[in-house]
Amino acid sequence: MPFEVAGLGLELGGRTVLSDVSFSVRPGERVVLLGVNGCGKTTLLKALDGLVAPGAGAIRYGGAPVTPAALDDAAFRLRFRAEVALLFQNVDAMLFNPTVADEIAFGPRQLGLADVDARVARWASAFEVEGFLDRPPFELSGGEKKRVALAALMAIEPKVLLLDEATANLDPASAARLVDFLGALPGATVISSTHNLSIAEELGARAILLAPGRPGVCFDGPTADLLGDERLLAETGLSHRHGHRHGATAHAHYHVHDLE
Repeated sequence: MPFEVAGLGLELGGRTVLSDVSFSVRPGERVVLLGVNGCGKTTLLKALDGLVAPGAGAIRYGGAPVTPAALDDAAFRLRFRAEVALLFQNVDAMLFNPTVADEIAFGPRQLGLADVDARVARWASAFEVEGFLDRPPFELSGGEKKRVALAALMAIEPKVLLLDEATANLDPASAARLVDFLGALPGATVISSTHNLSIAEELGARAILLAPGRPGVCFDGPTADLLGDERLLAETGLSHRHGHRHGATAHAHYHVHDLE
């Protein structure tokens, strides 16, 4: 298993963000992580990437524990960072190099890969940022920065992609291309967070649902089944029951709001 999560609990600033979260992800699986803002999606992805340490429970990657002590071991850290890549929701936190070319080259250089220039050219082209290679990342638009960050992640050709709201700030055409690109990645394990239900099935056939203040996972199964459970979507804040009238006749039905 790429990831096994058992009884995960995590607090930030004295507030419980995740409690008793357990699941596993198989190699090559595409999972969509759903929930409203504040449910812990971002924190969970950071924990999977080893950036925050749980206060309870355990995370294992390929059977090995993901802990601060494990990541202090040079051999494990090198393998883990070469195989697992996290896209931050706020990509400004990821971009710090003087040019886009340097940004895409940073990961391969850190890992000592030999074909850095070829990787820069390949992934700049794949994400249509080859025209920006000599520009500072901070000059780009939000969508352009997102594409540069994705190119930088893919330049190391990771086995596992952790994507936090990957389609946010992308125009519809760019978002559609990204979803198509992720669907065509051969063999990659992808865990994508979103609260945009309209693209949930495209991001993963399996859904894991979190909700603020509720321990564990609220749902873990086929995405189509979750999207058909209007009551659960309403209970966890992803939709609401809306009443209205047509003349003397009252109706009530569920509305889903995509917030990206």
